[in-house]
Amino acid sequence: MVSLTVSGHPGSGTSTLVKGICQLHGWEYLNGGAVFRSVAQERGLTVEEFSKLCDAEPEVDKSLDERLIIAMQSEDGPEVIESRLCGWWAHNENINCIRLWLEVSTNERANRVVRREGGTHEEAMERILRRMESDQIRYNNLYEISLEDKTPYNLIIESDSLNANEVLNLVDMELKKKGMI
Repeated sequence: MVSLTVSGHPGSGTSTLVKGICQLHGWEYLNGGAVFRSVAQERGLTVEEFSKLCDAEPEVDKSLDERLIIAMQSEDGPEVIESRLCGWWAHNENINCIRLWLEVSTNERANRVVRREGGTHEEAMERILRRMESDQIRYNNLYEISLEDKTPYNLIIESDSLNANEVLNLVDMELKKKGMI
């Protein structure tokens, strides 16, 4: 069963953290974004086209979320689930795990995106803000969830001034403290 859910806005370092935790402990993970991209590819659609399909047909988006919920509850499922809403699902299903939100300012996330993908800071900010707005509308319409509501998270790490190893160490300490490893 899942020990850790990892959520955060695009560019917050969730994927880097998940890879580090899984390497450290030999754990498996499921990435909600990878599931989304995989289903888009199976349907012969780009991510943007599939996103529009999900907007037009909300049951498609909900079916993807259901995959994550089932994986969280499975005895032989991955130890780590990463997605924007997985902390909400774990909270709503009363799953005993660490529900982590990585909090990073929009400015710092844009800096990280530029370092990773190139481009200008302004372009990265624009893409991040546009995606955040689109995602928030979708999550509100589907589930009445605001990403600004951190109620489901039992661990929030503000990581603007932390590097990837510092975040990894903090999460690892929490996992040990909670008896998850």
